[in-house]
Amino acid sequence: MENWITGLRLIQRLEEWAPKKLAYENDKIGLLVGTLNKKVKKVMVTLDVLENVADEATEKKVDLIVAHHPVIFHPLKTVESDEGQGKIVTKLVKNDIAVYVAHTNLDIASGGVNDMLADQLGLDETEILQPTYSEPLYKLAVYVPEGYIETVRQALGDAGAGAIGSYSHCSFITKGEGTFLPGLETHPFIGFPGKMEKADEGRLETIVPEHLIDEAIARMIAVHPYEEVAYDLFPMKNVGKEYGLGRIGKLAEPVPFEDYCLQVKERLGVDGLRAVGPLEEKVQTVAVSGGDGNSLVPYARLRGADVLITGDIYYHTAHDALLNGLKIIDAGHHIESVMKKGVRQYLLKAIREEAYDTEVILSESVTNPFHFM
Repeated sequence: MENWITGLRLIQRLEEWAPKKLAYENDKIGLLVGTLNKKVKKVMVTLDVLENVADEATEKKVDLIVAHHPVIFHPLKTVESDEGQGKIVTKLVKNDIAVYVAHTNLDIASGGVNDMLADQLGLDETEILQPTYSEPLYKLAVYVPEGYIETVRQALGDAGAGAIGSYSHCSFITKGEGTFLPGLETHPFIGFPGKMEKADEGRLETIVPEHLIDEAIARMIAVHPYEEVAYDLFPMKNVGKEYGLGRIGKLAEPVPFEDYCLQVKERLGVDGLRAVGPLEEKVQTVAVSGGDGNSLVPYARLRGADVLITGDIYYHTAHDALLNGLKIIDAGHHIESVMKKGVRQYLLKAIREEAYDTEVILSESVTNPFHFM
């Protein structure tokens, strides 16, 4: 019997980690080719979707490609099957291979591309380099009869409500008296239909991040004894969890910039890199960003970074960084291929949790367009 997860469910799980709302405006993310309305026997994870990747996916009978870089970034005026992007799209469609892209949302997500790079570089005490999004918070208040307050409080905490910093299950309870008149067709937990009733209740308050609202309310209602649960939901101005581009952290001890460049080359597995700044000076505070890091140069300077490691840096941006005392390592855009193993591990975990047999493989095709001579 086939026991394969659907494309829709798999992507729902992926978006729990890297929701679309984290992505930059106008970023080309999500489903770009094919359909997710099908069973998925085999998934392939890749950095880029080039023609050789499409051929590999066809040969390996892949149903869904999960990529970091969009297969279609600029709108196509035509789809010609024998040239350009049209060749890739045609092969994918012919072989019923869907392509889903998680780009800047995966860069920004906790544990995403930039955290993977920071981990691979051995950085400690990492923080977000450029905050881009703060999750809205809500105050949830629910009225619970005596004897059930602890049950409801526990359910909300287990759903993730009441998390403040390193503390969980935080709440506040105010005791009072609730009144209600059950309708004639009701089956009240307390009292009788058509008779005004009073009950000793507690107002249970807790804080809920936006993405957990539905889950928290569902769990609350599931254990609440009342037929109709009275609760309030208030938006708050408190700052929720922050997300953003890049990471900044520290090395265990200062090292000469030249030595550190060689360490980065080895840790990221690149054939060569470009370095900007005096090689004899020491570095310890390190900023990192996969992909184009030009916009992050001012943030790296303001946060006191000694060096910014990135995938692309412009000639004149390098001049500006040099003038302002910021060293730069341009290790090439392909360093983002670190996402392949990370995404595979996440998808496999999600598939196993739901007891499916879908296979997840890594693309073996070379997509780095550069050679070091």
